[in-house]
Amino acid sequence: MAHIAVIGTGYVGLVSGACLADFGNFVTCVDRDTEKIELLQRGGIPIYEPGLEAVVKRNVRERRLSFTADFAGAVRGTRAVFIAVGTPPAEDGGADLKHVEGAARSIGRAMESYTVVVDKSTVPIGTARKVRRWIEEELENRGKDLPFDVVSNPEFLREGTAVYDFTHPDRVVIGGESEKARNLMKEVYRSLYLNETPYIETGLESAEMIKYASNAFLAVKISYINEIAGLCEKVGADVQAVAAAMGRDGRIGRKFLHPGPGYGGSCFPKDTLAVAKTGRDRGSPLSLVEAAIQANDRQKKLMVDKIEAGLGTAADKTIALLGLAFKANTGDMREAPAIAICRGLAGGGAKLRVYDPAAMAEASWRLEDIKDSIYFASDEYDAARGAAALVIVTEWNQFRNMDLGRIKGEMDPRFKPWFFDLRNIYGREETEKAGFYYQGVGR
Repeated sequence: MAHIAVIGTGYVGLVSGACLADFGNFVTCVDRDTEKIELLQRGGIPIYEPGLEAVVKRNVRERRLSFTADFAGAVRGTRAVFIAVGTPPAEDGGADLKHVEGAARSIGRAMESYTVVVDKSTVPIGTARKVRRWIEEELENRGKDLPFDVVSNPEFLREGTAVYDFTHPDRVVIGGESEKARNLMKEVYRSLYLNETPYIETGLESAEMIKYASNAFLAVKISYINEIAGLCEKVGADVQAVAAAMGRDGRIGRKFLHPGPGYGGSCFPKDTLAVAKTGRDRGSPLSLVEAAIQANDRQKKLMVDKIEAGLGTAADKTIALLGLAFKANTGDMREAPAIAICRGLAGGGAKLRVYDPAAMAEASWRLEDIKDSIYFASDEYDAARGAAALVIVTEWNQFRNMDLGRIKGEMDPRFKPWFFDLRNIYGREETEKAGFYYQGVGR
């Protein structure tokens, strides 16, 4: 077992720290946000992630997991330090590395012996070498000549299933240039190694590229099926039948062939922008990724157009909108399609009644600019009260089996009751039987 420090207690840092502790390591999670650390020390969880609280509590109880704001104290004496801080988009579309640089320099100021520094954050190709340079500069300022290695170990976590993804990965990517560092990483992930999880050992740049190439490919796949859905509507085809048949082809696969209002979240939007910028900067543009980004932006606008076309106009109408998080089982609204859809409808003069099981607190500030057009409902039935249309944006399980008769009874009887199912979780027959006018995506 290894003694590890994890810098950052966001989605990646907290999940990684808790799960690494569950693998038998001794982990200290460190964050400069003292309020967040105090919350964690009291047993609270600052993010919504199913299953995470139980893992955290178990490992705190077993004294394998602790939390601190003492950066230097957390780094000293550890064998590996994971950098798991945010890399938000910069103004030019690239990744802002200020938090990564701050973490690296802090490591250089605090380390006292050989340390493996692990890039867990999603970072542009070439960042590992920058991390090495930043640490070397801080060591030089201290007059120290301490050995260390930098490893790229990208995460592949899906919000909503992050704990499962970390403990049951498709692969573990270890990018580095030192056998000593690679052996330590195998010790850290020993539980997975014993379960015969595939290890991909490669160079630094290849490991960094693997993460971007993977996310960009999935984003392209989503944008592709969304565009096919639009064509299906024009020619009278059913995109679900098309996607099901496509997915049976082993060369294509069934995952990420579900049309909807566009992708969002903390990864796909910023990662596609970042890798596209890298391509432009290096004279090797990624035209397919650039097209996927444009198609995704267009898809969100098309959803607004779809709703307005059904209603005739959104002006002076109340619209119930279910689901604000970018996907089910998370409270994260970063780049969520619901943001663009809410703003588009409000801009068209609609009043919105919105509900999400986990994202209401975040929505209150993310949608501050249209607060006069929004009512935050207590549940899906409260959202439907007085509405001319109901729109499903996020596929939460509790929205999959609603009492459609009750929903319709809550809606404004002066208008045709429209049911816009932007995730295709209902069928036309059942909704029309309940008295709705149904529209899905690509059907």
